[in-house]
Amino acid sequence: MEYVCKQLLDESDAYEVLLHNMPIRDGKQTIGEIDFIVNEIATRKLIHVELTYKFYLIDTAIENPIHQLIGPNVSDAFYKKLEKIKNNQFSLIHTKIGSAALLDKGIDATQVKQQVCYKAQLFQPYKNASLDISPINSHCIVGYWLGMAEFNTPEFVDYKFYIPNKSEWVFHPFEEVLWVSHDAVIEIIEERLENNSSPMVWIKKSDIEFEKCFVVWW
Repeated sequence: MEYVCKQLLDESDAYEVLLHNMPIRDGKQTIGEIDFIVNEIATRKLIHVELTYKFYLIDTAIENPIHQLIGPNVSDAFYKKLEKIKNNQFSLIHTKIGSAALLDKGIDATQVKQQVCYKAQLFQPYKNASLDISPINSHCIVGYWLGMAEFNTPEFVDYKFYIPNKSEWVFHPFEEVLWVSHDAVIEIIEERLENNSSPMVWIKKSDIEFEKCFVVWW
């Protein structure tokens, strides 16, 4: 995603990339990394941009809305990432080591604004009505999540399935993959679930209708 973002910025007339993917080291130890520092052409302002792309399930059983976005395997969460960006990634350029590294590149850290480019694909509970997730962009909802008991029902039996590798998660499902039957995909999913891993599954309902979901182990 950083590579794609870098290409877009390079082609933009609005920004000039000054730094990209720059490690900050204390001796031989890498203590952090700066995703981008760009010059906003119109204002001549310097902006430190941290890029994040995540996949979250919306767990409506959690009361606090800010805590409802969780990773497929529960270990990740939206609010945890926000805290990490605020307390670690944003503070990095203001440390003695970080500010010195920027100064070596001719950049004064005190003159740099900071912004987050936070992209995500969200999956709502299966058969859930449209959710109000404001102020988060509802267009980020691209699919649903469900448990094995719901997935292993007659409703899904006649469809075809594909389990994408993680580099394919970002894509909308497409035709040119090796689709398998419901019985075949059940075996693969059960093995993943036994290892506490929630696979993404692409569903081919017809030649023109596709869905994506997560089958969760928890």
